[in-house]
Amino acid sequence: MVLHPAAKVREAGQDVTFCCKAAGTPAPQKYYWYHNGTLLEGKAQRSSGRLALRGLAPGQAGTYHCKASSEAGAIRSAPAQLTVLAQGQQSCRAEPEPSLVELPSECPQDASGSRYYNVGRCPASPCPGGPAEPSGCGEEAGRCCGVRRMELRQVPCAGSLLPVKVVAECGCGPCAQPRVLVQGRVTAADTGEPLRFGHIFVGGRKVGFTGYQGSFTIEVPPDTQRLVTRFVDGQQRLVDAVKVLPFNRRGGAVYQELVLPAGAFLRPSGEVFNGTVKASVTFVDPRDMGTASAASSDLSFANAEGEIVPLRTYGMFAVDFREGDSGAVLQAGPVQVRMDAGQKMKLWSLNPESGLWEEEGVLRLAGGGRRKREERTFLVGNLEIRERRLFNLDVPEDRRCFVKVRAYSNEKFNPYEQLEGVVVSLVNLEPQPGFPSNPRAWGRFDSVVTGANGACLPAFCDGRRPDAYTALVTATLGGEELEAVASSPKLNPNAVGVAQPYLGKLGYRRSDHEDPALKKTAFQINVAKPDPNNVDESNGPVYSYRSLRECEEAPVSANHLRFYRVEVDKYEYNVVPFKESDVTSWTGDYLAWWPNPQEFRACFIKVQLEGPQEYMVRSRNVGGSHPRTRGQLYGLRDSRSVRDPLLDDTSGACVEFKCGGMLFDQSLVDRTLVSIVPQGSCRRTAVNGLLRDYLSRHPPLADNNHTGAFSMLAPLDPLGHNYGIYTVTDQNPRLAKEIAIGRCFAGTSDGFSREMRAAEGTAVTFSCQERPPGRESFFQRLLTAPAEA
Repeated sequence: MVLHPAAKVREAGQDVTFCCKAAGTPAPQKYYWYHNGTLLEGKAQRSSGRLALRGLAPGQAGTYHCKASSEAGAIRSAPAQLTVLAQGQQSCRAEPEPSLVELPSECPQDASGSRYYNVGRCPASPCPGGPAEPSGCGEEAGRCCGVRRMELRQVPCAGSLLPVKVVAECGCGPCAQPRVLVQGRVTAADTGEPLRFGHIFVGGRKVGFTGYQGSFTIEVPPDTQRLVTRFVDGQQRLVDAVKVLPFNRRGGAVYQELVLPAGAFLRPSGEVFNGTVKASVTFVDPRDMGTASAASSDLSFANAEGEIVPLRTYGMFAVDFREGDSGAVLQAGPVQVRMDAGQKMKLWSLNPESGLWEEEGVLRLAGGGRRKREERTFLVGNLEIRERRLFNLDVPEDRRCFVKVRAYSNEKFNPYEQLEGVVVSLVNLEPQPGFPSNPRAWGRFDSVVTGANGACLPAFCDGRRPDAYTALVTATLGGEELEAVASSPKLNPNAVGVAQPYLGKLGYRRSDHEDPALKKTAFQINVAKPDPNNVDESNGPVYSYRSLRECEEAPVSANHLRFYRVEVDKYEYNVVPFKESDVTSWTGDYLAWWPNPQEFRACFIKVQLEGPQEYMVRSRNVGGSHPRTRGQLYGLRDSRSVRDPLLDDTSGACVEFKCGGMLFDQSLVDRTLVSIVPQGSCRRTAVNGLLRDYLSRHPPLADNNHTGAFSMLAPLDPLGHNYGIYTVTDQNPRLAKEIAIGRCFAGTSDGFSREMRAAEGTAVTFSCQERPPGRESFFQRLLTAPAEA
């Protein structure tokens, strides 16, 4: 399915058109449209992937999906929601919804000492299309609810006024169309060797190369459900790799032999090849948890009804055959696949275009020819290896459930502080002994991106034995691993998010449960299928396969499993509020910290502090050279220094500052006036010579009369670690900041370890000999300092 129908909002009486398109060999000939799961009758609905509805009535609201079929099978599209509003009904209220931001610690807002201020937000809900809106396939940008007007407020704060912009009015406008990029590195799963300058293909089209360290960036086509990428090593040292990345929000026996009889190798023309063959075969063993990330794809196939449903794996292997002299690709067939197993299973191959597994055949018991001393039972399957190079030994699985997971910005688990855009991954572990497979091998994995209401992850489950299937769950946000709720020394159901006795049945265990030295970024549970006769198990976090909608729409009060971000002594304040996990919350404003929602530049400055302890460091960022922003605050950043493991009484801090450059209107640049002030009685003792020379060659210079601070007009160029300035550009603000701060702490251009020397690659050095005063008095003085300080 290369085009899925898109969600639409219309008023009663308007028209709407849904479109879908499928590709395959042979080409699909028939399309069927369904409304709320019921087939729509009529010749027009079967002739093409286009469904036009005229003069809508309220009863036509609901979900629509299409199914395409050919002689080869069928495929089903993702569902699209149609909302039909009554004439004059509002889909976007002018009054903003509540949204709280945390003010600096010295800014309590009421007698209770609360530091949260309501800045308002507009829900990113769709608006009805206008009468002149195009109704063709792929032409509709859509309209969404967004910010129409903002107001500047002044918040009393430690004897001064802190500016903050709040949403005053919401309204309908064009929907944001953010570009989606996938970034990563390609390495050999066993040695870690990078794929240098490898060719990258998407859907058979060459889109670029990997870098020297195997890094790559791919722009994802709009409405992609499964991004199918292929990486080719031009030097033929590594086997071609296919990786399928699902964008839909919505142990085993080991392979033993690949039998290649004489005359099995063929040139693409069909001619039998006689000569030296360079053969490469790699195998992903599901009993090794470390290999799960090396698998090419999640384990999904399209059944006879066209639905995408999961498989269970007993291992997958990739093959590559080439002529020994010329390196030309060879095909092979027929060959045999033999494996050691005790049950009937099937052989599947990965379709390099759709990213779905397709059945090659059923493996049968092997005949004679095996020596008696071998007690294993071998299954044999015949296949021809042509354009398909990846094969999977899987079994369809009917026991399916969904697991509800939410991610939070901190350990308070406030409902309004949920994080969107977190990639939650679930790896299913195979059953306990007594079930028909080896114990504790990973059977399948899936990744889902959290939305405003968390995520529902598919998993295998069992209703008779709670520990039959277990799952390992992790969560990442822009490369940052989130932490799971602790399970020891005492299990707290209120913190985990699941009430007893169901929590005990799930057997929740964080990864450090037995060994405190291990990471705290994963948890393991028994995927115990809920008992429909037990009221304690009817409220999540595990839902039966037929209850996906109930899982997706579950209130935050329902049982769920949790991850949260850990940020110790780190604080960010933006005058124009922005939620980094939700790019649609960006508002065009001269004082916006991020001036371009399609490109996020993160800038950090490295500070060295010589003193007996760790210190808080703040950057104060105001307009420096732009006439519309000069002297006005953009935001504040606080960060605590990290002690250097090799130098006594020395620590380092990587502090974010607002990058210089174009503002949101892209007309004039602003060199942000950045002031770096450490906590306590510190005095500036040194400035990086390269940075000082750069600033002197790019006047005007910032006034640095105050010996307890360092000020500069932010560079417009990415300077690099030799200057103590670190700049990274990315489509994801959180990922850009994580990479930049990783490079900053490592002191190199490509390092990510925060355990390297904190004092390397510094821009400015302070000597802090006295014990710092309390944070409140420090920040009071800092906030009330004049702009020229």
